[in-house]
Amino acid sequence: MDLNAIIENMETSDQDAALMALQTYNKKMTRCFTFTTDEEEQREDGKLQERLGELVLGFLERDLQPSCQLACLETIRILSRDKNNVAPFITHTAMQTLSRHAGIAISHGNVDCEGSVVLVPFAENPDLEVIVEALKSICNICLHNKVAVQVGQDLQLIVGIAERLKQCGEDQWNHYVRFFDLRLMFLLTAQRVAMRTQLLRELRGVSLLSNHLDATLGLYWPDTFEVGRAGVEVDPDSEEPAELPPLSREKIERAMEILKILFNITYDANRREVDEEEAAAFRHLGAILRHCLMSSTDAQDDTEEFHSHSLNLLGNLPLSCLDVLLMPKVQQGSIEYMGVNMDAVNMLLEYMEKRLDRGKKLKETMLPSLNLLTESARIHRETRKFLRMKVLPPLRDVKNLPEVGNALRNKLVRLMTNIDTDVKNCAAEFLFVLCKESVSRFIKYTGYGNAAGLLAARGLLRGGGNPGVYSEDEDSDTEEYREAKSQINPVTGRVEDEQPNPMEGMTEEQKELEAMKLVNMFDKLSRSNIIQPMMLGSDGSMTQMNSGDLRRMRDQIPQGQQLHLQTQLRLEPQQQEEQEEHQKQQQDQQQQQGSGSEDEDEGEVE
Repeated sequence: MDLNAIIENMETSDQDAALMALQTYNKKMTRCFTFTTDEEEQREDGKLQERLGELVLGFLERDLQPSCQLACLETIRILSRDKNNVAPFITHTAMQTLSRHAGIAISHGNVDCEGSVVLVPFAENPDLEVIVEALKSICNICLHNKVAVQVGQDLQLIVGIAERLKQCGEDQWNHYVRFFDLRLMFLLTAQRVAMRTQLLRELRGVSLLSNHLDATLGLYWPDTFEVGRAGVEVDPDSEEPAELPPLSREKIERAMEILKILFNITYDANRREVDEEEAAAFRHLGAILRHCLMSSTDAQDDTEEFHSHSLNLLGNLPLSCLDVLLMPKVQQGSIEYMGVNMDAVNMLLEYMEKRLDRGKKLKETMLPSLNLLTESARIHRETRKFLRMKVLPPLRDVKNLPEVGNALRNKLVRLMTNIDTDVKNCAAEFLFVLCKESVSRFIKYTGYGNAAGLLAARGLLRGGGNPGVYSEDEDSDTEEYREAKSQINPVTGRVEDEQPNPMEGMTEEQKELEAMKLVNMFDKLSRSNIIQPMMLGSDGSMTQMNSGDLRRMRDQIPQGQQLHLQTQLRLEPQQQEEQEEHQKQQQDQQQQQGSGSEDEDEGEVE
């Protein structure tokens, strides 16, 4: 049955004829996700699809039997897959109709004690299949059209979804209703700042979604910031930590949607001041996220995606709230360091190294965990010492370059020269923090050449600087390092093989000549704007060199080596060229005079 025939059946207004036509269309198009690319054909089909959409919306305004309602909504879901033909569905009337069938429409109801209007959501139809189809249709429309998102904001759809999320403990809503509620909330908050703010402030989104995540994962709280899984028994005599059962696919899908929404509404939380109430909510959320990091699913890909969303959200939390990662008590089988449970920190480190070993999309996959480890190490002494023990153990290998090898230190040092600026800066910052922002220690583990980028950016190429507020560490130099310390090349960070002296056997005049050749080559490159001579300023940062700097450098050269340099440094580039041309002319004249004298001598002999 083609579109024209379906439209004819719909125009009869007969419910049975319309139901049969729509069911036929839906069955035919259920797997269709691509649409014609021919312009003329697309234009014709588009008009027919729009007409069909208008007729279906008109049917939904009537009192229909559930099967006909479901068929109409299935048709709208299929039609809304085509982003070029959603015009009938983006009006306020159409969106209001769909939101009523989805059970998230808002009606102005009661008035509270202050006289303001309370928005009360109502579910017009309790049929779960109808609700799911309506939610899917709204998701498609909002995904493809920004006008529809604005209409959704005007209709306060996010308030209706939030009201239903508060009923997370009730069994009347199945997985699909809950999942598409969350998916729609994600699409709305991802595209409208106003709805992010409304959810965060007015609807107390962090607490609301944290409670929903708690209920989804089935958690219980043995202590304020310590989380367990309901139904998991802990054996106090076991030397292994209690193994959490894998989460079901449905729970993981809903949990990931919640994490994405929370990421949207907390994107600036670590860059602003938070009050005590917000800090408490963030700490509670942080404890749940720690549990998420320690959880898994049956599918490895789902586990990695779940952990990735958890890490991204953890990076949004205020730094002062990250201490919840260390709060759980040390149990049998836990990783303990300085009396603190390091299970979560160790998991973050292993996650980061796995992404580093893959080497793909490092900025997207590895940096969130690396940044989180950096900030945790900066503010928590125990975390920094544990990470230093893992990443920068006492140095024993002094014969290989710092970037050569398979240890985590070697891998991170290699990243310090990565072509992606963000990647190399984050890797350098992480190691710098583990070195307590000590320039000498940083160079010791990475080599001056690798460290130069970060040191130049911070104005620390001369060394010194404020090392920050860090606790004292014990002496970590090994016997091997102490013995080789005087022989280590600070630029490369290793003991170099003895190299022959290229100046050996040369006189002072020859050395000076080679030096002048080098000066002239740099001078030509500089005047051609190929390079820009730089020098270290008094503040340790790089600055451009000028003629005055060159004269000062000349004055620092021993007097015996200034014979030819004085003239070169006093002359401007143009004067120097003129002098060179004059010298060349003199040499040519001398050669001509010499050849003339020889001719005269030869004539006399004859």
